[in-house]
Amino acid sequence: MTISKELLEELKEVLISDKNRIEGELDKFTQKNPDGVREVNFPSDLSFKRNENANEVEEYVDRLAVEESLEEELKNINEALKRMEKGVYGLDIKTGEEINIERLRAYPAADTNV
Repeated sequence: MTISKELLEELKEVLISDKNRIEGELDKFTQKNPDGVREVNFPSDLSFKRNENANEVEEYVDRLAVEESLEEELKNINEALKRMEKGVYGLDIKTGEEINIERLRAYPAADTNV
């Protein structure tokens, strides 16, 4: 059961769309440092009111968690796109067996059957 050219193109479009969406989300609260690594923006105007500072720090911590999750998903998408370029997309990276088509439709960045 090989992935058809049409399905491969459809999944590639989904991956690219997801990649653009995630990058847009990351751009809302991160910036790239000179090394190209994204960093979460920290409020620069911390006030002298303890409760306000606590809220800003809590928001920063929340952003870190979201950033980590989005970066992981972006990494998975980029790896899936690389596998497409290499012609090995749709193969389980651990076993080499074909990944179920339904799994790829549900999660195009999948790299394993499970």
